[in-house]
Amino acid sequence: MRIITLLAMPGVQLLDVSGPMDVFAEANVQAGHTEYQLLVAGAEAGPVSSSSGVRLLPDRLMTDARPDISDTVLVAGCPHAADIRLTGAQRQWLRDACLQARRFGSVCSGAFLLAAAGLLDDRRVTTHWAMADALAAAYPALRVDADALHVRDGPVRTAAGVTAGLDMALALVEEDLGREIALKVAAQLVMFFKRPGGQMQFSRRGEAEPGGRSALQEVQRWVIARPAEDHCVASLAQRAGLSPRHFARIFQQEVGMTPAAWVETARIDAARKRLEDSHQLPKQVAAECGFADADTLRRAFMRHVGVTPAEYRRRYL
Repeated sequence: MRIITLLAMPGVQLLDVSGPMDVFAEANVQAGHTEYQLLVAGAEAGPVSSSSGVRLLPDRLMTDARPDISDTVLVAGCPHAADIRLTGAQRQWLRDACLQARRFGSVCSGAFLLAAAGLLDDRRVTTHWAMADALAAAYPALRVDADALHVRDGPVRTAAGVTAGLDMALALVEEDLGREIALKVAAQLVMFFKRPGGQMQFSRRGEAEPGGRSALQEVQRWVIARPAEDHCVASLAQRAGLSPRHFARIFQQEVGMTPAAWVETARIDAARKRLEDSHQLPKQVAAECGFADADTLRRAFMRHVGVTPAEYRRRYL
């Protein structure tokens, strides 16, 4: 029997706990016997209040003299995970629990707790797209993949936001019990066996927002309002009242990307909104958003979002 211990800190995101646990529980059903024993660990005695208000009663505590040896230790995320400061004893408990296990990892922002315990150094990891930059900045020794749904690096498994915890748990079931059982679990839970694309199809990270000095912001708002028009550097510079060379230089310095790259991002944002809200054909979306044709839109969309426009539309209509 494999013991799965999932650490839930105060304010935990409930689905970060219940989602993976339901995958492992269904694997027991499909296997026809108990492959996994499921335990929840808490920081201290008493119920753990989740971010939704639902309370969990932990089976194990971080105040225990030493953690039970588990096959797998996972840390669930919570909205304020980046601000949690583990005590020395909690950090040691987490290190002991993870390093004694065959594998360990996190769901969503739980990666911050593993990183704080020094368990993710020099590892490729992921977390929720909205927290990826903060994780990378706080822990430079990590290689943060902001697009991946879940990542395997040695004994470490990390998952992106919330529902990606189910994807990762299913991958763990496949590792342990094989493809056939994992397929049956996915079918029973009505979930993708291998979800297409990555996080960027859901992300609003990197949207084209006006930045820099006021003259640049006025130009950017003009582009956002009229994505189909010609927005070459010369025309944008003329609108800002600057020479093309000077405009391109200060735009790069103050916005952090070239004018062309920013314009393409703004056009992708416009295309996403149309794909989410309308039944327009791809060639119509391309024309209204400044792309030469549907194929050009498709290539740009794949670079920015990681799925085709048609696949993206199916998420919303």
